[in-house]
Amino acid sequence: MSLRVRLLIATGVAVLCGLIVVDLITFSVVTRSLVQQVDDTLQRAHAPIEQVAQSPDTDDRQAIPAIAPGLFVSIVDREGTELLTAPAIEPGREQDVVDISTIDLDKRVQTASAIDGDAIRLRIDQLGDGTTIIVGQSLHRVDETRRQLVAVLLFGSLAAIAAAVALAWWLVGAGLRPLRRVEASAAAITDSDLDLRVPGADQPTEVGNLAAALNEMLDRLQLSSEEREQTLSELRASESRMRRFVADASHELRTPIAATAAYAELFEHGARDHPADLDRAMSGIRRETSRMAGLVDDLLLLARLDEHRPLADESFDLTELVFAAIDAAKTVDPTRPSRVKINEVVTVRGDAGRLRQVVDNLLANVRAHTPGDTPIEVELSTDGRAAVLTVADAGPGVASTDLDHLFDRFYRVDDARARSTGGSGLGLAIVDAIIQAHHGSITAHNVEPHGLALIVRLPFDPPDPEEAP
Repeated sequence: MSLRVRLLIATGVAVLCGLIVVDLITFSVVTRSLVQQVDDTLQRAHAPIEQVAQSPDTDDRQAIPAIAPGLFVSIVDREGTELLTAPAIEPGREQDVVDISTIDLDKRVQTASAIDGDAIRLRIDQLGDGTTIIVGQSLHRVDETRRQLVAVLLFGSLAAIAAAVALAWWLVGAGLRPLRRVEASAAAITDSDLDLRVPGADQPTEVGNLAAALNEMLDRLQLSSEEREQTLSELRASESRMRRFVADASHELRTPIAATAAYAELFEHGARDHPADLDRAMSGIRRETSRMAGLVDDLLLLARLDEHRPLADESFDLTELVFAAIDAAKTVDPTRPSRVKINEVVTVRGDAGRLRQVVDNLLANVRAHTPGDTPIEVELSTDGRAAVLTVADAGPGVASTDLDHLFDRFYRVDDARARSTGGSGLGLAIVDAIIQAHHGSITAHNVEPHGLALIVRLPFDPPDPEEAP
């Protein structure tokens, strides 16, 4: 059963109950008023009848029907003998006569039944000489008026109920119209389209409150759906990166494993008996296992950074760290010219060990991909909110199509040359991961007339580790 029907039934029942109460009160009040009018008529007729009844001339009593037309009059002496009985006579009706023996003469006002069965209202008064005067009037007019009143109340109540139901139908329909709009709007909202909102939320009504609550729920659902989609997208992207990472790692490990197997096979086929071949086999095995160990260490470091494991959080002198890294680079490649530009002491917070690895990798990248006489330029400065470290070279630079991929894992600008120099394609990827773990950034761009510049920005006030993702 719909809400509209239930409301109409409730309205109809309430109106019916109200009309029943009103009709009963009306019927009771009108009946009492009509009976009171009869009692007043009997009271007014009593005085002239009493005068005639006390007259010594008994012939005067014959004038009573004329004095009280339409009324029943009976005079009874103290012994109970009827001295006079005048029936109530009305045009078109039978005479109303009451059997005196059936009434209680001690009760002043009462309703009795005439001989023909009609109700009659009686007033009984006793005079000083013991004579009793009984005056009555038929209640047929009262009964007729009551029947007419019942018919009027019945048809009036039915009409009132019909009008109330019709009005309630219209009012309920008008009241539910906004609710239907809410229902239609809610039905139009799907999982793939949560941008729609229910109208009427600004109205100060129950439907407006419902629309506001639905819109608030839709906002939460949309936010949850967007977060779910973002999470799924991140999971898909993470899975894709993982697949590519595993494939690349497998590919990178295949070469040193194959070389190690070849040297082992050389050892088994007689190198153990020839000192030169034995030395070659052992040296090759050591070189390839060292290469594999370095690759595995790099992979483990990237895995830890991907898991967002907390790094050391301490304040240290970045200027001193840069100078130490440059001194180590000069030890490895003493013939390469270098120029350092540091205008002030720069202090930052973070993991000094990992940031030293960043500087070492940047300098090693220059050594691996530029000629031996190519100079290195290192500059450390600040921009007010972050420390800025720039490592530039005057080498051949990088093609514009490769700039966006420099920090991808296992990416090599010159694959053949990188393999020959022992590069795995993880150096700059590790740099990027460490910098991101410190809430910084790294960018690369070519410099004129030729060369490549790598710029690292480290904020002075990074977020707290507990607030970081």
